[in-house]
Amino acid sequence: MSDEVLENRPFDELRVGDSASLQRHVTRRDIQLFAAASGDHNPAHIDAAYARSTRYHGIIAHGMLGASLISAVLGTRLPGPGTLYLSQSLRFLMPVQSGDLLTATVTVTSLDPGRQHAMLDTRCVNQDGQLVISGEAEVMAPADKLRIRETDLPEPFWADKELRYEKLLKAAAQCPRIRMGVVHPCSRESLEGALDAARLGLIEPVLIGPTQRIRALADECGLDLTGAQFIDAPHSHAAAAKAVAMARAGQLQALMKGSLHSDELLSEVVNAETGLRTARRISHVFVLDVPRYPKPLLITDAAINIAPDFDTKVDIVRNAIDLAHALGRQQPKVAVLSAVETVSSKLRSAMEAAALSKMAERGQITGGLVDGPLAFDNAVSPLAARSKGITSAVAGDADILVVPDIEAGNMLAKQLEYLGDAQLAGLVMGARVPIALTSRADTAHSRIASCALALLWVRQQSQGQP
Repeated sequence: MSDEVLENRPFDELRVGDSASLQRHVTRRDIQLFAAASGDHNPAHIDAAYARSTRYHGIIAHGMLGASLISAVLGTRLPGPGTLYLSQSLRFLMPVQSGDLLTATVTVTSLDPGRQHAMLDTRCVNQDGQLVISGEAEVMAPADKLRIRETDLPEPFWADKELRYEKLLKAAAQCPRIRMGVVHPCSRESLEGALDAARLGLIEPVLIGPTQRIRALADECGLDLTGAQFIDAPHSHAAAAKAVAMARAGQLQALMKGSLHSDELLSEVVNAETGLRTARRISHVFVLDVPRYPKPLLITDAAINIAPDFDTKVDIVRNAIDLAHALGRQQPKVAVLSAVETVSSKLRSAMEAAALSKMAERGQITGGLVDGPLAFDNAVSPLAARSKGITSAVAGDADILVVPDIEAGNMLAKQLEYLGDAQLAGLVMGARVPIALTSRADTAHSRIASCALALLWVRQQSQGQP
């Protein structure tokens, strides 16, 4: 129960010149919640990519969000509870942006005792003292004195996928863009994702596929191809071969799968003679932003290695650690998952997890803290880890989850995406260049984020970081 008490000013207590104010920092979360509640989905308020192209160069708040602070002062402070809001004029003088500190002030300008009406000057100013909203309100003031305990409200839960990736995009924006081969971008999703990433300064898109078909698709969808380079290839197999050959020759720094099947691209990547193989086995790493988890969560391998043997798992761990380093995690915590947190000869995943942990302990796997076996709950929940008496620097605070096989990994990642509202991006690691293995269901933000991951990986490699 709240201890705050709302006290009004009945009409008989009001005097001309009486004033009250309320302050609030406007956050992106406020703007998103207001859009959801009001139904006003103007992209200037909720689409960061679009908003950067407007005259304000970023997200701005709805005008009525600022005006709602005026209503809050009238309803809770002056005159307060019991007030009837009759009319309001408004002039919107300046945009309100995320992070602005707004002060809403109402001042009594005239009183009508016969009707118990009050006229009030209403205004909002920002942290620089600039007037952003001005107007006049007419209210019917309450007749009786009221003191009411403020009602507790549930904390709204809001998963802002754009906001959660803002830090990633800002980090990538500090790096020179990379030449990325977009392989057979013959669907709207694959072509638009590449062009969006180019517009944000992440990549120089090299569109590899049937040129006339790609141009026709762009015309049909109203997509701007300015700045895109074309490499003509008659079909998806030829596009995959050409893309891999260009990457092998150092002409491309990263690849992105377009509308071809993953196997078509990966078969060219792993070709022993002409592909992009290294001493490492390739593996896929999902990078998830889970609303209720305090940091990015990496899951591997959920896309390529179906039932990896132990040697493959060693490389899976190493690849994930390398990507975590590119994301700024200098000593990532790696939880090797099993159904239990105890070593059991009956569970192959538990035995291999223990062996991976011992390899890290002896310096055979470096760059991260590795522990296992750990069940999912005690890998990500400090409370679960404590309740089971697990003493570990990894338990409850994992950066990387290494799954037993592709089935467990795929189900885990998709459950977090569709039931936990997580945002997914990811890369294929272990090849000469990073590969964004996007799917048709990926959102534009997922595709952009995958490009940002590739850019950060290339930067790390160019700087010779561990």
